[in-house]
Amino acid sequence: MYTTLYTGSPPPRTRLGHPVIAPYDAYPTSGGADVVIGVQNDRGWAALATGVLERPDLVTDPEYATNQARVRNREKVDALVAGVTSRMGRDELLRRLDEAGVPSASLNDGHGLIAHPQLAERDRWREVGSPVGDIRALLPPITFAGAEPRMDPIPALGEHTDAVLRELGRDEAAIAALRAAGAVA
Repeated sequence: MYTTLYTGSPPPRTRLGHPVIAPYDAYPTSGGADVVIGVQNDRGWAALATGVLERPDLVTDPEYATNQARVRNREKVDALVAGVTSRMGRDELLRRLDEAGVPSASLNDGHGLIAHPQLAERDRWREVGSPVGDIRALLPPITFAGAEPRMDPIPALGEHTDAVLRELGRDEAAIAALRAAGAVA
């Protein structure tokens, strides 16, 4: 917002990247997974350069030493970081980033999200009845202490149609006409 406000132009889109911080994006690993690295300041860059990239020379290199220089050279920075991260497995990269104190996270696909240990650890899964049997479902994202959210069975298609239409004032003849017309299940 401030970039647009004070320069007159919105910053270019940068995927998951940050428009005015570099490196800050998703980077590949040798196993095909992506890891988000979020260097927030020059101290974070020094930690990444020395502890993960094993390139302490980059801390003082004028093309990389400051965030302003890294943003100006974003393509080179991203290529340099990706060149190293793509040779490591996800777990190794996350361990090294953690040891160096560099903010990071595994970028999960749908399967990774489902398997995320915090969902089980925080007891977010519930079994819910459905027309095909019990299925796993997540609690809503917002819950309140002492109040379990309703996780009613999933109705079959058309299971409640007649009741809803009656609540809306339709009589049996009108409901039958809607069914005959194929308007409701």
